[in-house]
Amino acid sequence: MGLIARIKEDIRTAFREDPAARGGIEVILCYPGLHAIWMHRVSHWFWRRGFRTGARFLSHLVRLVTGVEIHPGATIGRRLFIDHGMGVVIGETAQIGDDVLIYQGVVLGGVSRQKTKRHPTIGNNVGIGAGAVLLGPIKVGDHSRIGAGSVVISDVPANSTVVGVPGRVIFEREPKNVSGVDLDHNKLPDPVIEVLHRLEKRIEELEKKDKS
Repeated sequence: MGLIARIKEDIRTAFREDPAARGGIEVILCYPGLHAIWMHRVSHWFWRRGFRTGARFLSHLVRLVTGVEIHPGATIGRRLFIDHGMGVVIGETAQIGDDVLIYQGVVLGGVSRQKTKRHPTIGNNVGIGAGAVLLGPIKVGDHSRIGAGSVVISDVPANSTVVGVPGRVIFEREPKNVSGVDLDHNKLPDPVIEVLHRLEKRIEELEKKDKS
């Protein structure tokens, strides 16, 4: 796919994922997440050809302008959309599939000093909520959702929803043949609240037994 075709695809992705997008010119000028992705493609090209210092310096400049830090060694698929973007960090050996949605403050970080695969691998059609932290060479399966503020340190099966600290799989669902990522933050379950509700219900049952 040519450069112009990829840019058009990215703009269509912005319209698909962000209801605030009003026009192509606005998306081109005012979406730092897209700017970071476009410049990453350039720095990644230099990185793969051995121009490592130049690639790192370019990614450093992009971070200063956009607030998004993507290591030039990271591998990114098609139609990635970084919404808002500020504070997003994607490490050197991270791999991201197609049609992934990332919100602000997300970290795909490493936990090892060894020069090996040490960052997450994200599958296709994955949504990662604001402030989520994914650490180590873990794998997140296709069509999964990571709730806002979650800390994920182990593999996530495909079609799963993960919330909490540490992140836990709350439920798995059937895959959907739809475009875009389903990440309704207000509909993600809160395991702590659910436990409190069960305890409250149990206490009410015990109180009723004592009165009877």
